[in-house]
Amino acid sequence: MSAAHAVVLPYWLDRPALEALAIAREAERLGYAELWVGEMATFDAFALGAAIARETSRITLTLGPLALGVRSPVALALGAASVSELGGRPARLALGASSPAIVAGWHGRSYERLPERARETLAALRPLLRGERNERGFKLRVALPAAELTLAAFGAKMLGAAARYADRVVLNLVTPAAVREIRAALEREARAAGRACPKLAVWVAAALQPGAAAIVQLARQVCVYLAPPGYGEMFRAAGFGALVERARAGEPQPQLAREVPQALLEAVAMLGDANALRSRASEYLAAGADEIALVPVTAGDESATRVLAALR
Repeated sequence: MSAAHAVVLPYWLDRPALEALAIAREAERLGYAELWVGEMATFDAFALGAAIARETSRITLTLGPLALGVRSPVALALGAASVSELGGRPARLALGASSPAIVAGWHGRSYERLPERARETLAALRPLLRGERNERGFKLRVALPAAELTLAAFGAKMLGAAARYADRVVLNLVTPAAVREIRAALEREARAAGRACPKLAVWVAAALQPGAAAIVQLARQVCVYLAPPGYGEMFRAAGFGALVERARAGEPQPQLAREVPQALLEAVAMLGDANALRSRASEYLAAGADEIALVPVTAGDESATRVLAALR
């Protein structure tokens, strides 16, 4: 069995934008089953997904997690259908809360009622993707009746929404201990809803024998997660409470990144030689993950060639 099921396009801000296409081609060449195509500040996820679909032939594309409330259910259904039809294979959809800076700041949309919005959006998407007409008269011409819906969930209310409406839950940048706790909570919520427990996918940053540039790249990303509720408590439980308090007090992220200890990175990532990476992957699986999706660190590993080969 492979150590990882899927690859996530990482969108590192210090790397060329078109590295995303190179990583996609490499993931398919190495036989990974799935590629997650999210969205940051370069590509529209559906446009990039369609480009990747035309350059690959087998790998399953999951579009997202895309921010809740930025696109309507009709827009989401149209995007998924476009990628599926142009690429000649079904596309999956993933949704998530994103952040106030992106949803309210960049897009000018409300960042309120996220669990309710997740339930409403997933419930509206199901019949649309099956090709049914909605209450406003829209009907998708290219139906995706078997499309899998994923929700990025961390807090209790979002996990409750996922247990009732999603096929899969995805976590990002978490410790194995957090995976174990979330898995137990998800199973409780699913039992209460009378549903089978959704699958649990975990995104894990991975670097093969990382050098200084790779450590800096990963530390900058981790700093984004120090302050938010839930993540801060997870890092505090892992022994990094002082850094969490500094982040929540407003210390600039570039300054924090310079002081992130490697032990913190090792708590939420896979670092080392091939054996160390595989051993770490086993910890996540033992904690309750059904699938591991690699977020490749590409500083010093162009197009993620080395790390993807090591874990496949």
